[in-house]
Amino acid sequence: MESVRNSHIHHRSALSGRIAQSWKKNAIIYVFLLPVLLHFLVFQFAPLVFSFVLTFMDWPMIGEPSFAGLGNWERFLQDKLAWRSIWNTVLFSVYYIVPTMALGLILALLVYSRVKLAGLFKGMFFLPVVTSFVILSGIWAWLFKGTDYGVANHLLSYIGIEPQLFFSDSKQALPVLAALSIFKVCGSTMVYYYAGLQSIPGHLYEAAKMDGATGWRTFWSVTFPLLLPIHFYVAIITTIGSFQIFDSAFLLTGGGPDYSTTTIVYYLYQEGFTSLRFGYGSVLAYVLFFIIFTISLVQRKFLGKDVSYH
Repeated sequence: MESVRNSHIHHRSALSGRIAQSWKKNAIIYVFLLPVLLHFLVFQFAPLVFSFVLTFMDWPMIGEPSFAGLGNWERFLQDKLAWRSIWNTVLFSVYYIVPTMALGLILALLVYSRVKLAGLFKGMFFLPVVTSFVILSGIWAWLFKGTDYGVANHLLSYIGIEPQLFFSDSKQALPVLAALSIFKVCGSTMVYYYAGLQSIPGHLYEAAKMDGATGWRTFWSVTFPLLLPIHFYVAIITTIGSFQIFDSAFLLTGGGPDYSTTTIVYYLYQEGFTSLRFGYGSVLAYVLFFIIFTISLVQRKFLGKDVSYH
């Protein structure tokens, strides 16, 4: 027993010595990492914990908070508008994710094909990314004005289609908002795919050409599968972006008409910052987190696979 105890003491002493040696060797690194760690604890971890505590509290901001138990969670389960906002967000994602990925890939292929003025096209496609969303929203409101004076309705009149209401129609408002978001971010998606296209070795295209593969066959057999890491990354960021959509609904529709554009983040904003129900707003925030986290895990399972270029 004495030998075992001495062995444990010697092991702890050796471990302490290695820790002290590592700290002495990397002290300057830890000093530089300390501000980042403090920033994470104060501005990210602490608010995360505080918001979780708020889910069990009733705090109208004006007055003292009171313990509500599971009352906020029970309210969420019975809140039809909360479920409507989640459904609206899912619909927005359907309208947004795949078209954004497809358009970004098409634009990247166009630029990568080295057509004339490819650099000019690249700048034009990327311009909406660096343009203020407020400005783009104003342009979108002008284009899709629900009157004969709207540009979209004016163009539709040439093919015999009657003027549409767009933002005033509960069935059209959400797709129009999705189109605005697609226009805003497709340039950045193009950049991701363009980088992926440049990473594909040229000898694979030469081998496909020697085998007699057509351009379309080469795309589906070489280009598309080797872009799988880019598909995964773009799918993740577009999914997160679609479930966090807020600004277009706030600027253009105010969640209407008939709550058709009330997304989960917009509803969270109304509950937490307009109605000052911070406890219930925190519940909605955690619901949003669980949804995004679950979808990201599913996407990782099916898209997050290694790709070999050999």
